[in-house]
Formats: sequence, structure tokens, C-alpha cells
Amino acid sequence: MSALRFRNITTSVDALVETWPFEGILAAVERGTLPDWRRLAAAIRADPWGPVAQQVLEAIALCRPYGTSELLTSVIDRARQESADAEREQVAGEIRDLVTRSGLSRQAFALRVGTSRPRLSTYMSGKVSPSAALMLRMRRVAAQAQAKLERSPDR
Repeated sequence: MSALRFRNITTSVDALVETWPFEGILAAVERGTLPDWRRLAAAIRADPWGPVAQQVLEAIALCRPYGTSELLTSVIDRARQESADAEREQVAGEIRDLVTRSGLSRQAFALRVGTSRPRLSTYMSGKVSPSAALMLRMRRVAAQAQAKLERSPDR
């Protein structure tokens, strides 16, 4: 249970953090306690670039609360990094799946999409993410190669 009280805000402190107006976020940053900051952190982890994260950054810039500023900034930074890592791994997984479904060797697939096999490996490992255009090309090449495999008389 939070000791935080909102002043001049119709939203309840017990409502979802995502429904709080900016003034509620500001109050939690300025006058909140650990349970309030945990609720903010949970909302930030769920949507690292979403409205709560943006409003927390605005509140921090506005009031610069000692200690809380560093805490909440690190929560946002970590949540964003973990999200980016997960997204990069998801892209890498899709690329591995495209290569497998194409039936082509890595070398042949790389040549068909206009890159080198070592560069394709960096995409497949998640070390580097391809451009959106290259991702679309990979999908197209995989679909074409898969369709050719399905039409093959050896099947």
C-alpha cells in the first residue's frame, strides 16, 4: 500500500500507473516511496519507450529529485537495453528461420540477398541487425527459394 496521496487529481493512487496523468507521475517521482517507484518501474519495463517512461523522464528533468533521478533513469536505461536485446534476438531468430526454410546454403543465401556469408552470420547471431530493406529482401529470397523447392519434381 502506498503512502502517496494525489492533490488536485481525480485519478486514484491505486489506479494503474498507465492511467495516471503527468501530475500523478510527477508526485510519485517527487514524493513517492519504494512501492510507488516499483510500480513505475514495472510500467516502464512493460513499455520502455511508452508514455510512462517518457513522463518519468520529463518529471526527472523538471524536479531533479536526489537519488530518485538516478534510480529511475537507470530503470529506463536498463529496460530499453533489455528490450533492444530481445528485439535483436527476435530478428536474428527470424533470419535463421528464413535461411533454413529457403533450403539454400548460408553462402548461397548471402549471395542472393547481396551480402557476404560472414555478414549474414553476424545477422544470424544478433550481433548486427540488418536494415529494413535487407530484411524484406531476405524474406523475399526465402519465399522464392522455398516456392522453387516445393515445385521441384524431386519432392
